[in-house]
Amino acid sequence: MFTVNGEKIALVTDTACDLSDGQLAEYDIRAVPLRVATTQGEFRDRVEIDPDTLYELMKTELPKTSLPLPGDVSAVFRELLAAGADRVVHLSISSGLSGACNMARLVADEFPEGAVRVYDTKTLSAGEGLLTLAAARCFSQGMGIDETFAQLDRLRAGQLGTFVIQTLEFLRKGGRIGLVEGVVGSLLNIKPVIFVNPDGVYQTLVKARGFTKARDAMANSFFERYAGKRVHLAIVHGHAPEEAAALHEHFLDHLNVVDSFISPVSPALAIHTGPGLLGAIVMEAE
Repeated sequence: MFTVNGEKIALVTDTACDLSDGQLAEYDIRAVPLRVATTQGEFRDRVEIDPDTLYELMKTELPKTSLPLPGDVSAVFRELLAAGADRVVHLSISSGLSGACNMARLVADEFPEGAVRVYDTKTLSAGEGLLTLAAARCFSQGMGIDETFAQLDRLRAGQLGTFVIQTLEFLRKGGRIGLVEGVVGSLLNIKPVIFVNPDGVYQTLVKARGFTKARDAMANSFFERYAGKRVHLAIVHGHAPEEAAALHEHFLDHLNVVDSFISPVSPALAIHTGPGLLGAIVMEAE
C-alpha cells in the first residue's frame, strides 16, 4: 500500500496488464484474474492456466475469454479495505475491448462512495502494465488519486502500443477485430500493424506485405515518433521469446530507453491473437 496525505491507497489491476509476478510484488499490486473457458472447464487467467498450456489447447480447440468473477473482484477490494486501505484504485483493461472495466465499476458501487476508484486505461497488455507502474510511482511520490489519474491521462495520450500477428483468424473469431478488418488483403499476404487507438479499440497503424516487413514497419513507427525522447519500453510476445529478445535489442539500439521489460502475453489475451505475436509499447518517461 501507498501512504498519501495520511491515507493508505491500495493498487489493483487485472491480469491483462502482462506485468510479471515480480513486478506486481515489487509495488504490492494485486491483479484480478480474467477467465479462460475451455472444453475442460474454466480457469483463472495466469493462476490456473499459463501461456504454454493455452497454446497447446489452441491446437485442438479455440478457448474463449470471460470476465473476472464479480465475487473475485469484490473479494480483493474487501480484503484490501479490511487490511487497512482507505482507498482502492483499480486500473482496468480498456472498456473498448472488454466488459471487465464496467463490471469493476458495478462492483465498486457496492462499497461506500469513494472507497474504490476505477480507471479505464483504454489499452491492454503492457500498455496497461506501464500505466499501472506509473500509477505506483505517482503514489510513491505522494500524488493523490485525482492528480494521478490526470497524469495517467497525459501518459496514455502519448503512449503507443502496437502488435503484429501471424493471422487475423483469432481476432475475427473472438470478435476483437475492431477497425482493422477493411485494410487486409489475405491473398497478397498484407499484414497490418495494429495499435490501440485513443478510444481503446484496435485500429491499423500501417500495413506491409509479409510478417517481417510489418514487424520492421512497426519498429520504424516508434523510432520516428520517439526520436530523442526518454521512454519506457515493453516488448510482448505470443510464444516467441527469441524473436521478442531480438526486437527488444533493436529498440534499445534506436531509442533512449529509461527502463524496459519483455513479457509473454497472458492466456486471456493470447486467445485473441494466437502464437507468433510480436508487440511493442512505448511511453514517454514522466
